[in-house]
This record gives sequence, C-alpha cells and structure tokens, in this order.
Amino acid sequence: MSNIVAFSKANLPALTTALRKMEAVVGPSGVVIIKMDKTGHWVFGADQTEVEQGSRWAVNPFSFVHGYIAWGDGEVLGEKMVTIQEPLPELEAAPPQAKKGWETQVGCALKCVSGEDAGMEARFTTTSVGGKRAVQELAVAIAEAVDKDPSRPIPVVELGKEHYQHKSYGRIFTPVFGIVDWLSPDHDAAPDAVAPEPETPAPTRRRRAAA
Repeated sequence: MSNIVAFSKANLPALTTALRKMEAVVGPSGVVIIKMDKTGHWVFGADQTEVEQGSRWAVNPFSFVHGYIAWGDGEVLGEKMVTIQEPLPELEAAPPQAKKGWETQVGCALKCVSGEDAGMEARFTTTSVGGKRAVQELAVAIAEAVDKDPSRPIPVVELGKEHYQHKSYGRIFTPVFGIVDWLSPDHDAAPDAVAPEPETPAPTRRRRAAA
C-alpha cells in the first residue's frame, strides 16, 4: 500500500482538534443562509429558494453576533465574528484581494416555526446599512421586551421589506423583522402554536437562480 500521507500518531490529537473547528467555520449541519436579494425577496439556501409568504420565524436572542467580513469577487476572503456580548475582534490588514477591505457585519439566528419550512434553522448576516439597522432595531426590541417581561424573550417575526430610492442605484430594498409574538424559552414552538390566522393560499413558491 502506498504511503499517501506521512504522519505520526503523536500528531493525531492536534489533528482531531483542528478538524472539529470546521463546525465553527461551516456551521452546524442543517443551518441555511437566509438573506434578502436585490429584488427584495427573502431567499435561503444554495438554490435561493424564496421564503414562504406569511411564514413566521423565532429569533434566538442569544445568537446576535458582530464583527467583520472581507469580500473578494463573490467569495469570502476572511470573516471574524463574535457574540454581541464580546468586544469587536481585533483586525490585521485585510486580504489584498478584498474589494472594500474589512466591512462591519452583524447577524443572528432564526428558526422557522410555521408553514412548510417549519423546523428549518437559518443564519442571517448583513453588511448593508439597512440590514444592520434592521438587526439593531430587533436587538433593541428584545432588550426592551426583556426589561418588561423576562419570561418571554424570544420574538416571533415575519420577514418583510421596505425600500428607498437611491439616486445612483435606483430602488434599494431593506429587510424588516416584523415582531408578531413573543415566546418563553421552554415554549414548544410547534407550527400550530404560532401559526398565523388562515388566509388565502399563497401562490406556489418559486425557485430563484443563484446570484
């Protein structure tokens, strides 16, 4: 048998430690990336599936993060994120290929609690002015709610949008987290527990081409 990789058993503990760090880099299995695209649609996953109209999402109040990201030509060249309870991470020089250097980024985690995507977990991060404002407003709303009633710190939101007219880029869409309910930490967030009132059936969801 050919010796494909030469290593000693003494190096195995260090190797297994390094491999387990991949979970922090890639994220837990089953977690998708959710975002608002340039046309104002909320989409998730590699195939950019549209979020179901009227679906509701529970926001993990302990999941808020802030930090920095460096983008190249459509790829992430570097990312440094920490919990909002920690100070912003220290930065070295941005990767030379980064188009805008290090950009401030914030985000949080959500879980769908109604509709056909109930149970799906998602991660939302943003560097846009409107996106960061939406996350900030959501965080402040949670803090104010906890001050009034610490037994129900989990907001349930519907994913909406606003827009404004930019003189150079035209219509710019920004995300909105519309809070519709609050849950306790031990609440069983089953789809029927927080489902919206019956409505006219939403149109068939579309698959959007990946950006």
